[in-house]
Amino acid sequence: MSAGVAASRRAWVGDGDADPMGNRGSAEGMGGEPVRVLVVEDETALAEVIRAGLVDEGLAVDVQHTGPGGLWAASENTYDVVVLDIMLPGLSGYEVCRQLRSRGVWTPVLMLTAKEGEYDQADALDLGADDYLTKPFSFVVLVARLRALVRRGAPARPVVLAAGDLTLDPARRLVARAGQPVRVTAREFALLEFLMRHRGDVVSKTQIIENVWDAHFDGDPNIVEVYIGYLRRKIDQPFGRSAIQTERGMGYRLASDGG
Repeated sequence: MSAGVAASRRAWVGDGDADPMGNRGSAEGMGGEPVRVLVVEDETALAEVIRAGLVDEGLAVDVQHTGPGGLWAASENTYDVVVLDIMLPGLSGYEVCRQLRSRGVWTPVLMLTAKEGEYDQADALDLGADDYLTKPFSFVVLVARLRALVRRGAPARPVVLAAGDLTLDPARRLVARAGQPVRVTAREFALLEFLMRHRGDVVSKTQIIENVWDAHFDGDPNIVEVYIGYLRRKIDQPFGRSAIQTERGMGYRLASDGG
């Protein structure tokens, strides 16, 4: 490793033999390599500005411009930190982050958003992001945030969703009610996860279809009612609960307290 690369890495991960995952004295991983950053941003001009600036900081930078591309790169390669835009073609940044965490990829993620609102920020953090910046942002602030994330490292910490005694573990694909495992199909799991990520809020059939099935789904929208019934028979009726509530003319709501 060159003296320049070594100095750059020390500036990012600190003195001593710390690696980006927080393990001091370890020779494993990328301890002798430049800090690696993945930038997932569909605005090519902005992506290039970020890439060039981080390269000037002495970092190794890869760029992807789509959600699927970012998901593939972050899953197949090892990075110290990921810069992830929310509004991406193919898959949103929210979905990319959710899928990374469900696959057990705990690389620190900083999300970029053109939206300014506490709910967007809360959604990002609930899905497993570590930090966020609202566009437009200062490059100096971006570098400072990334440096903090790299130094903090990436301990594996599954984001278990809970509504009362109803829990869903995206990483291990497990559902439980009152501590008892509940077996669900892949589609039922996806539907329940969507409802739990929006617990307390009314979500429409259209929102459910776009997020659980596909934005281009052209089948019978009543399929949502069918799967709502399946879930009720598994997570509610056997336990005398009513977590999934029908809001007539509007959609469905999963009670924040689990019913």
